[in-house]
Amino acid sequence: MDTYSGTAPALDLEPAARQIGELIRSLDDGQLSGPTPCPDYSVRELVAHVLGLSVAFRDAARKDLGPTTDTSPDSALPVLPDGWRESLPPLLDELVTAWRAPAAQEGMTRAGGVDLPGAVAAMVVSNELLVHGWDLARSTGQEFRADEAGLRASEALLTPADDDGSGPGGLFGPPVPVPRDAPLLDRVIALSGRSPGWRPGG
Repeated sequence: MDTYSGTAPALDLEPAARQIGELIRSLDDGQLSGPTPCPDYSVRELVAHVLGLSVAFRDAARKDLGPTTDTSPDSALPVLPDGWRESLPPLLDELVTAWRAPAAQEGMTRAGGVDLPGAVAAMVVSNELLVHGWDLARSTGQEFRADEAGLRASEALLTPADDDGSGPGGLFGPPVPVPRDAPLLDRVIALSGRSPGWRPGG
């Protein structure tokens, strides 16, 4: 995860978090072993990653720095704990509430072992929820809806500052080319290093 020097708008994580909650409720256990747009993750690891980032960024918003905010997401393959169906929804609620506090975007914080301004961390977690929500929806054949504010924030975060197409290396993968007139969602997903047309087995 690299830092980002752009201006962070006020963001509400509730639309993205709510959609992930809906996707999780419709997720069948038999789908957990299926592939995702994240090459190293099955659906199981993807859900585990979302759970882990929810804890990490909740604590980052609270400035409760420690093991949950110091550990890189790349340090080990995430493991989905027992009881995740019961534990993830309230964690998402706590994440949303934590980032609604005015102090969350003030000063510096830490997530994934990276120190960054609170306002930038808000953009990063908004993007994580949006992109991984799309990952989960595509992996499990469900509908995905993205809110305009979240899409605009992700576009600002992921667009290469020098327009050389290299992307903000470390957030996701290199951008995938799409037409300039592609829908905003497709452009954001492409900026995250994914093909907007990805399908399981496709």
